[in-house]
Amino acid sequence: MIARFDHVRQMSKLAGPIILANLAAPILGFVDTAVIGQLGQTHLLGALALASMVFSLLFWIFGFLRMGTTAMVAQAKGRGEPKETQWLLIRAVLLGSGLGILICALQAPLAHVIFGLSGASAAVKEATLTYYDIRIWGAPLHLAILGITGFLLGQQRTSLVLLLQVILNLSNILLDLIFVLVLDWAVAGVAAATLVAEGVTLTVAVYLLITQFQWRGFKLDIDQLLHLEAMGVFFRVNRDIMIRTFCLISAFAWFTDQGARLGDMSLAANLILMQFVTFSAFFIDGFAIAGESMVGEAKGARNLKALRATVHAAFITGGAIALLMSLTFFITADWGFSLLTTQDSVLETANRYSLWMFMTPLISFPAYILDGLFIGTTRTREMRQAMIVSLGIYLVAWFLTSELLNHGLWLSLMIYYVARAVTLGYYYPRLYWFDDNVTKEPLK
Repeated sequence: MIARFDHVRQMSKLAGPIILANLAAPILGFVDTAVIGQLGQTHLLGALALASMVFSLLFWIFGFLRMGTTAMVAQAKGRGEPKETQWLLIRAVLLGSGLGILICALQAPLAHVIFGLSGASAAVKEATLTYYDIRIWGAPLHLAILGITGFLLGQQRTSLVLLLQVILNLSNILLDLIFVLVLDWAVAGVAAATLVAEGVTLTVAVYLLITQFQWRGFKLDIDQLLHLEAMGVFFRVNRDIMIRTFCLISAFAWFTDQGARLGDMSLAANLILMQFVTFSAFFIDGFAIAGESMVGEAKGARNLKALRATVHAAFITGGAIALLMSLTFFITADWGFSLLTTQDSVLETANRYSLWMFMTPLISFPAYILDGLFIGTTRTREMRQAMIVSLGIYLVAWFLTSELLNHGLWLSLMIYYVARAVTLGYYYPRLYWFDDNVTKEPLK
């Protein structure tokens, strides 16, 4: 019981900076919107919204650079192999930079596909393309930062992750004010601000890596860098996470699209409700990521007792924060809705479906926590399979409940969360496999 309490305390300590770092992103989005809103041109706000969605989806696909690196670094740390953690860092940064350079090289055909599918007005498309042409050059920087973030989380240096996020956001906000309000660069200014801020953040990140970690005696060895077995594991894990992430994006894109097909009022109400759902996810995900790092270290150390205690602590902390989020939403919903819209019809519709918002944190948290645990133990093949099956269940559930309209859409989303937890639960015993066999007793 004492060991479990120690793990709860450690997980809470790690999760705090992660949650704060997660919350920094919407703050930056608010500032971006505010500075463009001062220009009084509606099509520029539309362009910013479209551009934000494009780059969020584009970079979200490469989230494996953070997740896979965290898991493998944590395991190497648990095994007491500091040099292997450094090789993992270098591989992640090189892969991220390489993928970013490839995105830059393919920017023209990517733009053709992205904007060809958009139904936005000509003015919005033109302004969005201006943003895109500038921001796309930051892809190597952004993806390299993802790899570095994964390394820091695997080392359980969450305070450094928070520091980098603060630097990224503060420099971005300052440059927003200069480029947009002083120099009047409009959407191009927002894009340039993000590009420069990512360059500043990457520079600081490299400095922290050099000064905060021991590199004495480390020599760059191409054979070690491209070690076939290590590279095979590296790409397998990242491939599985990428497929899982694509399924996740598809599920939420489907939710948004089907909400739009139900009419503008349902779409607007869902947008408001999803702001609360996303807010709760920032908190729950903080504990999932902390669990990811801790369970990875326990697996690397082959410490079954610590692994079990971490799993229990992840569910205790995740469940507690989910309950707190649901209660907070129940108490503050009316106030929160009024901050997001003044339209009585939208408020009425949002209130009609608010029960789903109250339920979501409690229903979704097992899926978030299990995701983190499966990533941390690099049981990514099982997680990939579970996500594919869950996506299929979700789509079937929507078709079966579509006559319930927006209630059916939210019901199918709840079924999706439950399906993710149940399918991962099917593979749950494999969390305690250290190799290919079940370990019956603690190995340390």
